Amino acid sequence: MIRVYRIVREPYSRTPLDGEGPYRFGGRWSSPGTRIAYTAEHLSLAMIEYFVHIEASDPPKDLVVVAADIPDHVSRVVLTPEKLHPNWRQEPAPPGLAAIGDSFAAEGESAILVLPSALVPSESNWLINPLHPEFPEIQVHPVEPFHYDARFFA
Repeated sequence: MIRVYRIVREPYSRTPLDGEGPYRFGGRWSSPGTRIAYTAEHLSLAMIEYFVHIEASDPPKDLVVVAADIPDHVSRVVLTPEKLHPNWRQEPAPPGLAAIGDSFAAEGESAILVLPSALVPSESNWLINPLHPEFPEIQVHPVEPFHYDARFFA
């Protein structure tokens, strides 16, 4: 079993893995209209992944940590950096990367897509397909308040 993490604002914590944010706005690995929940294999990676997307002058004060346990038998596809185009870490993200998550979700063959983090390539983000039949096997824990160190935004 692996525990994955996600940092969200408290109002969005009631359904933290529904993929609503990426569905509305897209992300590195998915286009708008694709429902995928982005999580990280470590809480510290979840923090970094969240913090690069916020305004340093106005960090949110209502963050929570969502932790979820994914049983080992839940289906997954793992893509390593060697399997990706050499520009996969580029910012802004190359458009072709979104097609990877879009295809993963549309095909529905696996519940999880494990990909390297563009920020920390030796660590992984775990994208969860909330529409996959195995999704109910993922246990979401009660959210906990998240208090960050103000030095992150100094």
